[in-house]
Amino acid sequence: MELFGRLERKQLDVAILVHVDFEDETCREELTEFLELVESAGAEQAELIKTKRDRPDAKLYIGSGKLDEVAAAVALHKADVVIFNHALSPGQERNIERVVKARVIDRVGLILDIFAQRARSHEGKLQVELAQLRHMSTRLVRGWTHLERQKGGIGLRGPGETQLESDKRLLQERIKHLLKRIDKVRKQRALGRQSRQRSDHPTITLVGYTNAGKSTLFNLLTAADVYAENRLFATLDATLRSVHLPGGGKAILADTVGFIRHIPHDLVTAFRSTLEETSEADLLIHLVDAADPLRDDKIAQVEQVINEVGAADVPQLIVFNKIDLLQPTVEPHVDYDEEGQPTRVWVSAQNNLGIAALKDALASFFKGRFVRMMIKLGPAAGHRRAQLYALGKVEQEICDEQGVIKLQVYLTEQQYDQVLKWPECQYIEKLQQANP
Repeated sequence: MELFGRLERKQLDVAILVHVDFEDETCREELTEFLELVESAGAEQAELIKTKRDRPDAKLYIGSGKLDEVAAAVALHKADVVIFNHALSPGQERNIERVVKARVIDRVGLILDIFAQRARSHEGKLQVELAQLRHMSTRLVRGWTHLERQKGGIGLRGPGETQLESDKRLLQERIKHLLKRIDKVRKQRALGRQSRQRSDHPTITLVGYTNAGKSTLFNLLTAADVYAENRLFATLDATLRSVHLPGGGKAILADTVGFIRHIPHDLVTAFRSTLEETSEADLLIHLVDAADPLRDDKIAQVEQVINEVGAADVPQLIVFNKIDLLQPTVEPHVDYDEEGQPTRVWVSAQNNLGIAALKDALASFFKGRFVRMMIKLGPAAGHRRAQLYALGKVEQEICDEQGVIKLQVYLTEQQYDQVLKWPECQYIEKLQQANP
């Protein structure tokens, strides 16, 4: 389900690009990022048409005069596709296609196509296909008359269903099938997370705007060989590896899909099982391109997605990458808060600068944050036992003849403080401070 020409084809799709500069800040999309998206998708830019508007036109998104200019550019360059740097409604997309006589793709469709190219794992491909089909299901009514033909089924009475109705039905059936398969994968992921939570090692998840350098940093920290390239969405699939910290500690590091401004809702939904790695982490490394002039805006965009996936309460360590590109130059270093906890780390993953300082900061962050304890629960406290198992932190369990349960658990300091307040606990013994 890829829209643009691929490397194995001799000729890429020729594209006319349309960018609208709105007075309304909520409608603006960053032009440089749009051009990078088009390049990542594999389209050949023939012409970029820019215009200014107060607000989108309800029917054509841009004015009729400007759309005639787009149609002329399509004819001049014999373009295959017109790409808008904005989200279009199905009606707008259909109306524009009728005028320009070419395929029209909006920003959402463009991002979905890039995801389709990048997905490598079985799970990633399922999630991308689901997002594409949901997007497509709202856009079946196009300017093509063949969709209104009726086909009668053999042995069926009546006129049968139109081609459009048939297409919609087949789409919905495929979506249901994908949802079942993705749900199965999600449950398998949940079991994997529970297994990791039962270990003594905390989980760290790498998040950040696309092309911030997450996979490069991931490879440095874990000595792995995850696919990394200087392009948008080089990584889609969550990858897990162990990282060794100074002092003999160890943590589990997860690399996740890169975020982007106004990420399509269908993608957030489809990739929920992958993004759950974020909400279940003990720490988020929020990687930022330090040299990006729009870095503050992109930090805000990532924070918005973090909130959407339910990870707002997970502690964060902000890591500014690509410091070698800053002017004036910045040396690798760690910023600490008043309590001595690391808050920001400045590195260059490409040049292996500041990586040792980052590992020191991670070891410092986790030092003393975990507690190993023994809990004694009465026979009527089964729900508390279930809560501890749900956290995935039970290391050992002993039950005597009276039904009294002793549980050895491994908790964060915050979880430990909560357990202390349980009235059902007959006895609590703090065994030791635990390092990761």
